[in-house]
Parts: sequence; C-alpha cells; structure tokens
Amino acid sequence: MVLASLRARWAGFLGAFVAVALGVALIAATGVGLAASVRAPEREPVRFADSPVVVAGRDTLTVPVRRGPETRHVTKRLAHPHSVDNELLRELRRLGRLSPGRSDQGRAHPGQTHPGQSHPGQTRTDRTAPDAVGLDAPAARVRAVVAASGTGARVLTGADRRQVDPDAERDARALVAVNAFLGTAGGVAAFVSAFVTASTFAFVVALRRREFGLLRAAGASRGQVRRWLLAEALAVGAAASAAGCVIGAWAAPGLARALVDAGVAPPWFSVDGGPGGFAWTWWPYQLAFWTGLLVALAGSWSAARRAGRVSPVEALREASLDTGVMPLGRRVVGAVLLAGGMGLLAWTLWTEPSELLKRKTYTTQPMILSTGVAALSPLLVRHVVAVFRRPAFLARGAGGPGRRRVRGLRQRLAGGLGRRPAGAEGRHPAGAEGRHPAGAVGRHPAGGVSRHPAERRGRRPAESPAPHSAESPGRRPAKSPGRRSASALALARVARANAAGSVRRTAAVAAPVLVTVATAGCLLGSAATVGAAKATEARDRTAAQLIVTGDDLRPPGRIPGATVAASAGTAVFVREDEDGAPSALLRADARAVTDPAAYAATHRLPVVAGDVRRLDDRSIVVNEEWQRHRVGEHVDVWLGDGRRARLRIVAVLARGTGDNGAYVTARNAPAAPLDRVDVRLRDGADPAAVAAALRTTGGQVRTAGEWLAAEYPGMKHQTRLGLHMLLALCLAYTAISLASTQLMTAPVRAPELRSLRLLGAAPGQIRLVVAAEAVLAVTVGAVLGLAVTLVGLGGLSAGLARLSAPAGVVVPWDVMGVCVGVLAVVAVGTGVAGVAGCRRASPRSA
Repeated sequence: MVLASLRARWAGFLGAFVAVALGVALIAATGVGLAASVRAPEREPVRFADSPVVVAGRDTLTVPVRRGPETRHVTKRLAHPHSVDNELLRELRRLGRLSPGRSDQGRAHPGQTHPGQSHPGQTRTDRTAPDAVGLDAPAARVRAVVAASGTGARVLTGADRRQVDPDAERDARALVAVNAFLGTAGGVAAFVSAFVTASTFAFVVALRRREFGLLRAAGASRGQVRRWLLAEALAVGAAASAAGCVIGAWAAPGLARALVDAGVAPPWFSVDGGPGGFAWTWWPYQLAFWTGLLVALAGSWSAARRAGRVSPVEALREASLDTGVMPLGRRVVGAVLLAGGMGLLAWTLWTEPSELLKRKTYTTQPMILSTGVAALSPLLVRHVVAVFRRPAFLARGAGGPGRRRVRGLRQRLAGGLGRRPAGAEGRHPAGAEGRHPAGAVGRHPAGGVSRHPAERRGRRPAESPAPHSAESPGRRPAKSPGRRSASALALARVARANAAGSVRRTAAVAAPVLVTVATAGCLLGSAATVGAAKATEARDRTAAQLIVTGDDLRPPGRIPGATVAASAGTAVFVREDEDGAPSALLRADARAVTDPAAYAATHRLPVVAGDVRRLDDRSIVVNEEWQRHRVGEHVDVWLGDGRRARLRIVAVLARGTGDNGAYVTARNAPAAPLDRVDVRLRDGADPAAVAAALRTTGGQVRTAGEWLAAEYPGMKHQTRLGLHMLLALCLAYTAISLASTQLMTAPVRAPELRSLRLLGAAPGQIRLVVAAEAVLAVTVGAVLGLAVTLVGLGGLSAGLARLSAPAGVVVPWDVMGVCVGVLAVVAVGTGVAGVAGCRRASPRSA
C-alpha cells in the first residue's frame, strides 16, 4: 500500500527525496573532509629531514586551575617558544654532531632568539641560540639527557619532527579554518534539509485531507493513518540517504580541491587515502545516513499527527478557502521558537555582546528565528498579503471610468478578461440567458432584470463600439489604456484573493523563501557588518601616514622629520578567578612597543581610563574585557615566552571588535620579531625621503590607506567564497522545494482554473494569474525573511554599540535580490508549467 502510494505520488515526494539526498551528500562530504583535517596525512619533515632525532625548546605553558573540587593543569601554546639551553647543547654535543636544520642558513625562524636577545635565567656563550637542533643519536639517550637538564625541552622523532618546520603553524591554522567551514556547511545542510522536508510533508498532508477522510470513513484508525505516512517518510528517507551517501563519496574529493583552490585549505589537503582510503572514514557515511533518515522521520512526524486527526467528514468537504490552518500545537511551537530566539538574542546582548560577532552565533540564531516565523507563517500570510490590497499605481493609471470598470470587474470577477470560451456564448455562468455584461439589458441569474451599473444610477452608459462593426468586420476593437489597466488590476486582485484564500499553498511557497533570504541576509550581512566595523575601527585608530610591515624587520633607527613607532606581535596569559579561586587560563593577543610615547603619537587608541604614554617595563595596558581592568591595579600575567610577571595597569581601552588587545614594552617580549613600523610625518617632511629611509628595514612600505585596504577589506575573500557556497546550497534546496510545491498543486488547482475559464478568462490570462500568485507568495517569503534579517542585524549592531565599536549595519541587498529573483523565476516557471495540462481542459468539465 505504501509503495503504491509512492508510485502514484512520486512527483509530490520528489522534492523531499532530492532535498534529503543533497543534504546527506553534503553531510557525508563535509564529514569526510573533517576526518581528513583531524587526521591529516603524515607529511615528511623538511627542516630536519636528515636528522632522526630533534631537540626543541619548550613551547607550552602549563598552569594549575580549579575545576570544581579538583585542581587541574591547563596547557597553552607559547607565543615565543624557548630556545635550546646552552648547557643542554653542550651535553648533546657529546652524543653526536648537532645540525641546525636546512632552513636555518641565513634566516631566523619564528621563535628563535635574535642577536643581542637573551632570556633571563639562561647563560649565553654566544649571541644566538637555536630554537631546535637535530642529531644522529639513540633517542633513549637523548631523552635521558634532556630530562636531566630540567629545561622542559622536547625530543621529537619520526613525523613529530615536522612540528619545528616553518610552515607547520600556518598549516595548523588553515586546518582550523577548514574545520570551521565544513562544520558550518554541514550544520546549514542539516537545517535546510530538515526544513524543506518538513515543509514538503506538511503540504502533502494538506493536499490529501479528503483522501485521509475517505480512509477514516472506510474504517482506518488514526494510528493507521499516522503509520502510513511515517512509512512513506521512512521509505523516502532511506532511499534518499543511500543515494546521498553515494553522491557524497563522489563529491568529497571535489570539495577538497575546491577548498584548496579557494585558499581555505593548505595546498596538500586531500581526502584521497589511496586504495582502501575510505575505510577509515566510515563514520561520516554512518552519520550522514542516519541523519538523513532522522530528518525525514522528524519532518513528517508533525504532519503524520495532523493527518491522524482528520475526521471522516473531511471526505465530504470541498472548499477553496483554507480554514483551521493554525492548530494550537503549531501556534505554541512557533511562539516558543520565536520568543526563544528573541530571548537568546537579548540575553547574549546583555551578558556577552562579543559573542554576537562570532560566526557560530550569527549562524545559529537566524535558524531559530526563521523556524519560529515559518511555523507562524500561515497566520502571517494574510496580513502580509493585505499590504498589496490596493496597487495605487494601477488604479491611478485607469482613470475615472477605469475605476468604475474595476468595481464592476470585482463583482463579475472576469467581466473584462477577454473572449468567452467556445460553447458558452450568450449564457450567463449561472445558466440564465442574456447578453454580455458590458452590453444591454440581460436576465439576472435570480430571474430579475439587470442593467448596466451606470443606468441604475440614472446615467446613460458610455457608448462603446460594437464587437463586430461594419467598418471592421470580424475584428475586435483595441482596448483603451484604461480598460487594459482595469484588466491588469482585476488579474492582480484575483491572484491576491487566491493567495489570501489558499493560505497553506502560499505558506508552503513562502517558508523556503523565508529561510533562504534570512540565511543570506544574516550570514553575509553579519560578516560584512563585523568586517566593516573592524575596518572603521582600524581607520579611526590609525594616525600614521606610512606603515611598514614584514615578518622580521630591522629596526629603522632615527629618521629626520618623522615620528617612528616600532612594534611586534606577542601575547600574554592571565588567569581568571571564580569565587576567589583561579578557574581558567586565557590568552590575550598583545603588541610589544619600543617607544610608548611615539606609539601614542602614531595611534588614536580608544582609551577609557589612564594614559598609554605611561607604559613601562613594569606596567601593562589592558582592555575592558579583562577581569581586572582598573587603572593602578596589579595583575599577574605570563608573558609570551612563559615568564611570570606582576604588572601594573596604566591604561584601559574599550573592548571594540576584538582588535584592542593588551600592550607591553619590547623588553617584556625580547623574542618577538619586529613586524610593523608606524610613521607619522612632521610638518615639512619629505614623504619620498622618509619612505626611502624606511625601505632599509626590509619590509613593505605602504601608505595608511593602502595598508587599511589590504588588511581590512571588509570581508576576506575566503570568508565570502565560503558563504557564497553555503548560500548556493540553500538556494538549490529552496528551488527544489518550490518546484515540488508548484507541481504538486497543479492537479489540485484544476477545478479552480476551469472555473476561471467559464468566467471568460483566456489561457494566457490564467497563466498570468498563476504567475502573479507565485510572485506574490515569493514576495511574502522575502518580506518575512527580510524581517528576520533586520532583527538579526539590529541585534548585532546593538552588540557593537555595547562594545564601543562602530555600530553600522550592512545589508546584502544584491545577494538577497539575486536569491529572490532566482526563486521567483523558479516558482513562476514551475507554476505555469504545472497548469499547462489543465488549461486545455473543457470548461464544461468544471
């Protein structure tokens, strides 16, 4: 029985099948990518490829913290790993010849101590010390020597030797970006797939109410009807999940190549494990298959419960106006989701506004709001459609007589729609004989006499040419502009009435559009808003005219006519207390400045208390996000190389978008390589001469505008490309849902369309009504999606304001417009194609 039902209604289940299959395919492909990024293939070491054993300096900081009643140790990676101790080097030379590595020749590595720099507590016999050395000696003897030294150095063998390669840290950051993108893509795929599936099954139940009523009248119980629908969902979900796993296995290598080409993943990233390479990635396919099956069953559960409540009387009911479209359960669920989404947004805004700037927040919150609004969409459809009640531009274009004709058309529905169908000449639709309503006196359907509306008011109707005059035999006179406008207005009002009356059909089209528009607006809009806020903040903070950047710059020295401020990137670690006990170890990015007064002259820092120029070797500048952030208060920190220090707070900065970090002096970060020089020109200084002097640093010299444009483009290319891929996925899902909905409704609308033919509508005008109704439904979804977008972006803007950051809003009108346009074309095309078979039906069959 279930298989027969699926064969008979394959077109109705096609949308759910494709949506689940695509969702499972993406989950499988992203799962394989996640597995490949977590268990990346072992790469051969480059720097110490010829050394079987490598000894590297300590690169982690371990601090005890309280976790409930227990004390645990938290480990963080140091910003500047230690060099190998000189005493340890002498002991290692007794075991074998030491090698500095291939890439040590002529270039310092990140974390290596530079000439003239040293760490307190270590004795230097030379002015440089390597961060790692290789040697050919038994690993057990090397470990014994390192353990006896007590320096905390690391002994690396095999593939672990790659940890000291120059590009190891860059690859690790790239893999983190891959994980974030694939996780977001998989989450969005699961959400949209579940949404489309639930929408499809709910609309199927609405279209089959009479069928369920007949089954109930024939003796079927509520449980049998529910089990029937759940069995259909199980069959569709199982077949779609299996197909999706196959597609995901085929698409996973292509997805990996696309991530590499886009610069999101490192060049060596791949999911191909060679022969039997997919054996170790079995869990993504298991996860994808059961997720697809669960999505299909969960999406059909509420629809099955609603189908079980259909009474046998529904078999006798036939009405074009939808009633009872919002049961109490759906109202409660929609209200709870909407209130929960708004409450979560308000709570995050009040307690932790910086969380609103993170991708995981502005990805999940729109899902909750969209689901709540979609659940309430049948209740909102009529209110949104009512906005389009009076197209004033058409009414004004029709003029006075056109307005009177519109009123007549509203009463006769199709009095000016065109020619009457064959076989219906001279008869009123109700069966009474008479002339055309625009002609002379005719017989009223109730038996009375009906005249032209103008004659009933005592006025003579305007003269109009006969349909077939002697001057132009066999031809119809051309319609006047007012009559054409009145016809267009009548068509629009018929479409509006259909959209407002068939709430389920309109909501089924509007809900997927709502999700797509809200996802596009919130994802792209939030990323663009945060990027624009960061760019504005950086522009307001920069007072220099020239900026020099590079990985390892040489100190510029004194330059006549310019204020020069050199700085380096570093980090500090601080413990936060809870109930008087240390509970967490946090890392804060920082800048190490050489001259605080010059740095204050080349920057406009958002200082809320204190003075940055008072920074010295025993003090620190923090922001409001720190637990202790009062001027004059002392704070215990660990510096970037792991040394512990007690520093006094001399200035406090606003939190901003996250770029207002801490500031220490260069002596508190001796291992930090110089990477930026800000230069402010004095009056009368020659910019060309100053730029020529700055080139001796070995870095790239740019104006402040060029540097800001390169470093703060608003949204990074990789981020934009990843979000566009997600939106393409949502757009494909929505197009599938719209096409399925329109094709399912075509047979159901056949009696309605034949009634329009009886009233005098031409086939082309029926297609226009269907197209206008589809456009109106898509517009309703776009309006609701725009409302969700404005709520999400408004909350983000309020969060930026609370963080003392530029509180602007960037709405991606272009992307949202493209999405709405594509969906409108799909809805109109499939809607018109669906009624192609119905338009040739004889009006007598109505």
